[in-house]
Amino acid sequence: MKQKFDIITSTCVPLPLENVDTDQIIPARFLKATTRDEKFFGDNLFRDWRYDEKGNPRPDFVLNDPTYSGEILVAGKNFGSGSSREHAAWAIAGYGFRVVISSFFADIHKNNELNNFVLPVVVSEEFLAELFASIKADPKMQVKVDVPNQMVTNLATGRSERFEINGYKKYCLMNALDDIDFLLENKAKIEAWEESH
Repeated sequence: MKQKFDIITSTCVPLPLENVDTDQIIPARFLKATTRDEKFFGDNLFRDWRYDEKGNPRPDFVLNDPTYSGEILVAGKNFGSGSSREHAAWAIAGYGFRVVISSFFADIHKNNELNNFVLPVVVSEEFLAELFASIKADPKMQVKVDVPNQMVTNLATGRSERFEINGYKKYCLMNALDDIDFLLENKAKIEAWEESH
């Protein structure tokens, strides 16, 4: 969903697992879907972890635990490895997450998130461990993600870290533009350049 990014302050959903691959984020059988409906993919985010073989929610999985909620997913190191399926980013966005925080993202998945209006925030392993500890101590604690200043803050401890983001993608997120929108926004400039060359 296209939404402008500015400052996002939210509670968090913790997923302290490393090497979560895209098949775990959205199983391969959902790649055959002909819909692009966000709710469909969001409903099937982490499908095989969320539900048993009969489709019943697994009470021990974090997305089924009412203790945790929010627009920020805090994930373990090496998030989004495996295949390059864009459906994984669709599922994360479709569930309602606007930010994923981890100490490392697979490159293709990281770009897929950015292209689908999910902000991947890379933090140090120490900061990530502190986030998990803070969420465990108080599931209602909040994290502030300041996109203009590229800062993420653990509001439980007051500790902040700067995160990197490509300048073009930052502009697009802050203005709710996808690549086509950006080109259309600059149509007059493009046409003027073509005429002068």
